[in-house]
Amino acid sequence: MEGAAPVYLLLAEDDETLGDLVRRGLEASGYRVHWERAGGAAYDRACSGTYDALILDLMLPDMDGVTVLRTLREAGVRTPVLCLTARSTVVDRVAGLDAGADDYLSKPFAFEELLARLRALLRRPSDVVVPEVLTAGSLRLSPADRRVSLAGRLLDMPGREFDLLEYLLRNSARTLPRELIAERIWGDETSLRSNVVDVTVSRLRRRLAGAGWEGRILAVPGLGYRLSTAEAASAP
Repeated sequence: MEGAAPVYLLLAEDDETLGDLVRRGLEASGYRVHWERAGGAAYDRACSGTYDALILDLMLPDMDGVTVLRTLREAGVRTPVLCLTARSTVVDRVAGLDAGADDYLSKPFAFEELLARLRALLRRPSDVVVPEVLTAGSLRLSPADRRVSLAGRLLDMPGREFDLLEYLLRNSARTLPRELIAERIWGDETSLRSNVVDVTVSRLRRRLAGAGWEGRILAVPGLGYRLSTAEAASAP
Protein backbone atom coordinates (compact mmCIF):
# COMPACT_ATOMS: atom_id res chain seq x y z
CA MET A 1 0.00 0.00 0.00
CA GLU A 2 3.06 2.22 -0.12
CA GLY A 3 2.48 5.42 -2.06
CA ALA A 4 -1.30 5.02 -1.95
CA ALA A 5 -3.74 7.10 0.05
CA PRO A 6 -4.23 5.64 3.54
CA VAL A 7 -7.25 3.38 4.05
CA TYR A 8 -9.14 3.94 7.31
CA LEU A 9 -10.95 1.01 8.89
CA LEU A 10 -13.36 0.89 11.82
CA LEU A 11 -13.19 -2.37 13.78
CA ALA A 12 -16.10 -3.20 16.10
CA GLU A 13 -15.19 -6.24 18.22
CA ASP A 14 -15.73 -6.79 21.96
CA ASP A 15 -13.35 -9.76 22.32
CA GLU A 16 -10.14 -8.15 23.59
CA THR A 17 -7.82 -10.91 22.40
CA LEU A 18 -9.31 -11.23 18.92
CA GLY A 19 -9.75 -7.48 18.53
CA ASP A 20 -6.12 -6.83 19.38
CA LEU A 21 -4.91 -9.53 16.98
CA VAL A 22 -7.07 -8.21 14.14
CA ARG A 23 -6.10 -4.60 14.79
CA ARG A 24 -2.38 -5.36 14.87
CA GLY A 25 -2.62 -7.54 11.78
CA LEU A 26 -4.48 -4.88 9.82
CA GLU A 27 -2.05 -2.16 10.86
CA ALA A 28 0.87 -4.39 9.88
CA SER A 29 -0.80 -4.73 6.46
CA GLY A 30 -0.81 -0.94 6.01
CA TYR A 31 -4.31 -0.02 7.16
CA ARG A 32 -5.18 2.62 9.74
CA VAL A 33 -7.54 1.16 12.30
CA HIS A 34 -9.80 2.52 15.01
CA TRP A 35 -11.14 -0.16 17.36
CA GLU A 36 -14.40 0.09 19.29
CA ARG A 37 -15.67 -2.53 21.77
CA ALA A 38 -19.38 -1.60 21.94
CA GLY A 39 -22.14 -1.23 19.37
CA GLY A 40 -23.26 2.28 20.29
CA ALA A 41 -19.74 3.69 20.07
CA ALA A 42 -19.20 1.89 16.76
CA TYR A 43 -22.42 3.37 15.39
CA ASP A 44 -21.39 6.91 16.41
CA ARG A 45 -17.98 6.46 14.77
CA ALA A 46 -19.40 4.98 11.58
CA CYS A 47 -21.81 7.92 11.21
CA SER A 48 -18.85 10.31 10.96
CA GLY A 49 -18.09 9.29 7.37
CA THR A 50 -14.40 8.96 8.25
CA TYR A 51 -13.91 5.28 7.45
CA ASP A 52 -13.47 3.42 4.18
CA ALA A 53 -14.87 0.16 5.58
CA LEU A 54 -16.35 -1.27 8.77
CA ILE A 55 -15.45 -4.69 10.20
CA LEU A 56 -18.39 -5.49 12.44
CA ASP A 57 -18.93 -8.24 15.02
CA LEU A 58 -22.63 -9.05 15.30
CA MET A 59 -22.49 -9.90 19.03
CA LEU A 60 -21.67 -6.54 20.60
CA PRO A 61 -22.69 -5.11 23.98
CA ASP A 62 -25.27 -2.27 24.29
CA MET A 63 -26.26 -2.45 20.61
CA ASP A 64 -25.93 -5.69 18.66
CA GLY A 65 -24.25 -5.66 15.27
CA VAL A 66 -27.41 -6.28 13.25
CA THR A 67 -29.05 -3.25 14.90
CA VAL A 68 -25.92 -1.15 14.29
CA LEU A 69 -25.90 -2.18 10.64
CA ARG A 70 -29.61 -1.69 10.03
CA THR A 71 -29.57 1.72 11.74
CA LEU A 72 -26.56 2.84 9.72
CA ARG A 73 -28.24 1.88 6.45
CA GLU A 74 -31.47 3.61 7.47
CA ALA A 75 -29.41 6.74 8.21
CA GLY A 76 -27.97 6.61 4.68
CA VAL A 77 -24.46 5.49 5.66
CA ARG A 78 -23.17 3.42 2.73
CA THR A 79 -19.75 2.47 4.15
CA PRO A 80 -18.90 -1.12 3.09
CA VAL A 81 -19.41 -3.57 5.99
CA LEU A 82 -17.77 -6.94 6.55
CA CYS A 83 -19.42 -8.93 9.35
CA LEU A 84 -17.24 -11.04 11.65
CA THR A 85 -19.17 -13.35 13.94
CA ALA A 86 -19.41 -16.72 15.60
CA ARG A 87 -23.00 -16.95 14.36
CA SER A 88 -22.59 -19.29 11.40
CA THR A 89 -26.13 -20.58 10.68
CA VAL A 90 -27.80 -19.72 7.39
CA VAL A 91 -30.50 -17.79 9.27
CA ASP A 92 -27.90 -15.61 11.01
CA ARG A 93 -25.98 -14.98 7.77
CA VAL A 94 -29.17 -14.00 5.98
CA ALA A 95 -30.13 -11.65 8.84
CA GLY A 96 -26.78 -9.87 8.57
CA LEU A 97 -26.93 -9.59 4.79
CA ASP A 98 -30.55 -8.41 4.87
CA ALA A 99 -29.58 -5.72 7.39
CA GLY A 100 -27.10 -4.32 4.85
CA ALA A 101 -23.84 -6.27 5.19
CA ASP A 102 -21.66 -6.44 2.09
CA ASP A 103 -19.84 -9.63 3.12
CA TYR A 104 -19.79 -12.17 5.93
CA LEU A 105 -16.94 -14.11 7.56
CA SER A 106 -17.57 -16.70 10.28
CA LYS A 107 -15.30 -17.22 13.28
CA PRO A 108 -12.83 -18.82 13.52
CA PHE A 109 -11.27 -17.51 10.32
CA ALA A 110 -7.87 -17.31 8.64
CA PHE A 111 -6.49 -13.78 8.74
CA GLU A 112 -5.39 -14.12 5.10
CA GLU A 113 -9.04 -14.67 4.15
CA LEU A 114 -10.06 -11.57 6.09
CA LEU A 115 -7.49 -9.53 4.16
CA ALA A 116 -8.64 -10.98 0.83
CA ARG A 117 -12.31 -10.26 1.56
CA LEU A 118 -11.43 -6.75 2.71
CA ARG A 119 -9.47 -6.06 -0.47
CA ALA A 120 -12.40 -7.27 -2.56
CA LEU A 121 -14.77 -5.08 -0.56
CA LEU A 122 -12.63 -1.99 -1.06
CA ARG A 123 -12.39 -2.64 -4.81
CA ARG A 124 -16.14 -2.50 -5.27
CA PRO A 125 -17.46 0.68 -6.89
CA SER A 126 -19.05 2.98 -4.34
CA ASP A 127 -22.68 3.98 -4.81
CA VAL A 128 -21.71 7.42 -3.53
CA VAL A 129 -20.19 9.41 -6.37
CA VAL A 130 -17.56 11.85 -5.16
CA PRO A 131 -17.44 14.89 -7.44
CA GLU A 132 -14.20 15.74 -9.18
CA VAL A 133 -14.51 19.27 -7.82
CA LEU A 134 -15.80 20.06 -4.31
CA THR A 135 -17.55 23.39 -3.90
CA ALA A 136 -18.89 25.70 -1.21
CA GLY A 137 -20.34 28.83 -2.76
CA SER A 138 -17.64 30.34 -4.98
CA LEU A 139 -14.96 28.18 -3.33
CA ARG A 140 -13.78 25.28 -5.48
CA LEU A 141 -11.36 22.51 -4.52
CA SER A 142 -9.98 19.95 -6.97
CA PRO A 143 -8.62 16.87 -5.13
CA ALA A 144 -6.96 15.46 -8.26
CA ASP A 145 -4.55 18.35 -8.82
CA ARG A 146 -4.75 19.80 -5.27
CA ARG A 147 -5.90 23.24 -6.40
CA VAL A 148 -8.18 25.64 -4.55
CA SER A 149 -9.81 28.66 -6.15
CA LEU A 150 -12.22 31.37 -5.04
CA ALA A 151 -14.32 33.08 -7.70
CA GLY A 152 -11.86 31.80 -10.29
CA ARG A 153 -8.72 33.04 -8.48
CA LEU A 154 -6.23 30.40 -7.34
CA LEU A 155 -5.37 30.33 -3.64
CA ASP A 156 -2.06 29.26 -2.18
CA MET A 157 -2.98 26.41 0.20
CA PRO A 158 -0.38 24.53 2.30
CA GLY A 159 -0.72 20.75 2.46
CA ARG A 160 -2.37 20.27 5.86
CA GLU A 161 -4.78 23.15 5.31
CA PHE A 162 -5.70 21.69 1.92
CA ASP A 163 -6.32 18.26 3.48
CA LEU A 164 -8.42 19.82 6.24
CA LEU A 165 -10.49 21.87 3.79
CA GLU A 166 -11.06 18.83 1.58
CA TYR A 167 -12.21 16.78 4.57
CA LEU A 168 -14.59 19.53 5.71
CA LEU A 169 -16.00 19.91 2.19
CA ARG A 170 -16.56 16.16 1.82
CA ASN A 171 -18.45 16.16 5.12
CA SER A 172 -20.12 19.56 4.95
CA ALA A 173 -23.37 18.23 6.42
CA ARG A 174 -21.64 16.83 9.52
CA THR A 175 -19.95 18.12 12.65
CA LEU A 176 -16.52 16.47 12.73
CA PRO A 177 -14.99 15.76 16.16
CA ARG A 178 -11.45 17.06 16.69
CA GLU A 179 -10.10 13.57 17.28
CA LEU A 180 -11.52 12.33 13.97
CA ILE A 181 -10.03 15.30 12.14
CA ALA A 182 -6.65 14.60 13.74
CA GLU A 183 -6.91 10.90 12.86
CA ARG A 184 -7.83 11.56 9.25
CA ILE A 185 -5.41 14.41 8.52
CA TRP A 186 -2.39 13.52 10.66
CA GLY A 187 -2.83 9.75 10.98
CA ASP A 188 -0.61 8.02 13.48
CA GLU A 189 1.86 10.87 14.00
CA THR A 190 2.60 10.65 17.71
CA SER A 191 4.28 14.03 18.24
CA LEU A 192 1.17 16.13 17.57
CA ARG A 193 0.50 19.06 19.87
CA SER A 194 -2.88 18.80 21.57
CA ASN A 195 -4.08 21.97 19.83
CA VAL A 196 -2.83 21.15 16.33
CA VAL A 197 -6.38 20.84 14.93
CA ASP A 198 -7.47 24.19 16.41
CA VAL A 199 -4.32 25.93 15.17
CA THR A 200 -4.74 24.56 11.64
CA VAL A 201 -8.43 25.48 11.57
CA SER A 202 -7.53 29.02 12.69
CA ARG A 203 -4.96 29.37 9.90
CA LEU A 204 -7.39 28.04 7.31
CA ARG A 205 -10.10 30.43 8.49
CA ARG A 206 -7.76 33.42 8.19
CA ARG A 207 -6.60 32.34 4.75
CA LEU A 208 -10.14 31.92 3.41
CA ALA A 209 -11.45 35.10 5.03
CA GLY A 210 -8.49 37.06 3.69
CA ALA A 211 -9.31 35.81 0.20
CA GLY A 212 -12.91 37.00 0.58
CA TRP A 213 -14.77 33.72 1.17
CA GLU A 214 -18.11 34.38 2.87
CA GLY A 215 -18.56 30.89 4.31
CA ARG A 216 -17.49 29.87 7.81
CA ILE A 217 -15.84 27.01 9.64
CA LEU A 218 -17.98 26.78 12.76
CA ALA A 219 -16.75 25.53 16.12
CA VAL A 220 -19.42 23.36 17.76
CA PRO A 221 -18.82 23.48 21.54
CA GLY A 222 -17.81 20.13 22.98
CA LEU A 223 -17.89 18.44 19.56
CA GLY A 224 -15.67 19.80 16.81
CA TYR A 225 -15.99 21.73 13.56
CA ARG A 226 -18.49 22.06 10.75
CA LEU A 227 -18.28 23.92 7.45
CA SER A 228 -21.10 26.37 6.74
CA THR A 229 -21.61 28.25 3.46
CA ALA A 230 -22.97 31.78 3.20
CA GLU A 231 -26.11 30.32 1.62
CA ALA A 232 -26.70 28.03 4.59
CA ALA A 233 -26.15 30.84 7.05
CA SER A 234 -28.77 33.04 5.35
CA ALA A 235 -31.39 30.31 5.01
CA PRO A 236 -34.53 30.70 7.18
